[in-house]
Amino acid sequence: MADNPRWSRRPNGSNWGDFGADDERGRLNLLTPQKVLQGIAEVKVGKTFCLSLPLDYPGGAILSPRRHPPVLKPTMRGERPNMNYPLRCDDPTATDIVCDDQVILTLQYSTQWDSLAHVGQMFDVDGDGKPEDVFYNGYRAGRDIIGPAYYDAQGNMTPCDEPQGARHLGVQNMAEACMQGRGVLIDLEAHFGRSGHIVSHDELMEVMRKDKVVVEPGDFVLFRTGFAEMLLEMNKQPDRDKLMQGTVGLDGRDPKLQQWVTDSGAVALISDNFAVEAMPARPCMDDVCATLPLHAHCLFKLGCYLGEMFYLTELADWLRANNRSRFLFTGPPLRLPGAVGSPATPVATV
Repeated sequence: MADNPRWSRRPNGSNWGDFGADDERGRLNLLTPQKVLQGIAEVKVGKTFCLSLPLDYPGGAILSPRRHPPVLKPTMRGERPNMNYPLRCDDPTATDIVCDDQVILTLQYSTQWDSLAHVGQMFDVDGDGKPEDVFYNGYRAGRDIIGPAYYDAQGNMTPCDEPQGARHLGVQNMAEACMQGRGVLIDLEAHFGRSGHIVSHDELMEVMRKDKVVVEPGDFVLFRTGFAEMLLEMNKQPDRDKLMQGTVGLDGRDPKLQQWVTDSGAVALISDNFAVEAMPARPCMDDVCATLPLHAHCLFKLGCYLGEMFYLTELADWLRANNRSRFLFTGPPLRLPGAVGSPATPVATV
């Protein structure tokens, strides 16, 4: 563990400093050339699967009032929309017709990646008894991840006039690492249906045993629950109650499951549901705790990435029919410096 200028103590069970004092990639450090070759070795027939929902799903803002569908519109040439635009308007000799557009995009509306700057925690990194707002490897809110306002310990807001964005831990780290390697799929829907069941560590191990699934360090681990398929069936009119009642998710408060994530060495946990873990989480038995305990364990402690609302139905069906669970996974986000999350159009190759 490297000496670190940002913290003198790290959270129990974290890997802060293990990849270097200034590390911003977390478990991407386990995504070695050998892991990429392992993923390539899983390509047997050359068949590909798109793992993204259409980016205008789920539809509306029912699942999250802060996230809205993309707004797609043409760019402008002066006062004229640049869609089916005849260049002869500018040059009578031109034969070209041009289309050019732009989008206003909520980066975590649909199929998405969470970067390590997405969720932090209050933690006493200095050992002085005063918890601070920090992210993975001790990067600080308000200094390393900048917003338009700063919130003090009482929740009071002070405007900030610095350029905003993630100066560290941003999604560009994921894009530069390419997010390609061996994927391993665990089919929870095949065992629990659309029951809304919260999956414990022991139940997960039993599913993996029955399906002969093995996860090794440096793998991308994907969980099929059926949630994304339900979204498509609802045709941009999501029924939040039905979705949440039918959503299978991991038990983020299960300490044995958290330990499994630690021991697995997974680069990322990816699901077709809303948060990978069950939402809301089981009630907290401590005085204070994370609302999203698996997010805290993965993003904050381990530098393990989370992918949400991936489309896994066709891939999962094919793998089960062919008695397989592994494939080549390719899923880089947008290379957008400073962003804390990103849409993705991932691909599985079998």
